[in-house]
Amino acid sequence: MARLIADASALVSLGIVTDDDPDPLALCLSRYEVVVPTAVIDELREIASYDDVHGHAASAVLNQAESFTTQSVDLDAEFPLDDGENAAVTLANELDAALFLCDEFNQLGLIHASLADTRLVTTPTILSVLVRTEHLSAAEARLLLDAISDARSWGANSYVQRARSLLEEP
Repeated sequence: MARLIADASALVSLGIVTDDDPDPLALCLSRYEVVVPTAVIDELREIASYDDVHGHAASAVLNQAESFTTQSVDLDAEFPLDDGENAAVTLANELDAALFLCDEFNQLGLIHASLADTRLVTTPTILSVLVRTEHLSAAEARLLLDAISDARSWGANSYVQRARSLLEEP
């Protein structure tokens, strides 16, 4: 089973649609060995304190914490992003993880450059992987991406628009 390190941003994105069927977070947790840094759990707890869609999504992820491993790491004092991304990138490199799941679209270049041998994936990418592996239909993935995009205000994001176009029927 491939190891996937997850950041708070992507977990919140997946948490938005945990009540949907199929649930992409549950699919990820069943297909990958998901490892989450302790700093990301701290971020999720903080986000969960808000009474909004993101807070509910973070709570939904925390409710499934028994399905993933939590691990602490020493933070890189020179890393220019927050503690969650810092810990997740560090953990991905330390564990030689196959995948790093992150939705920090404004920082993807920096995050990608910071990963040694780990493939950077986003929520739209994970949805397309689930389509290719026949765990989701393209129509289901489009509906999930639409719901996540609405909640995350991704409507104008060119990366997400391009990813969505790849899920279109030929």
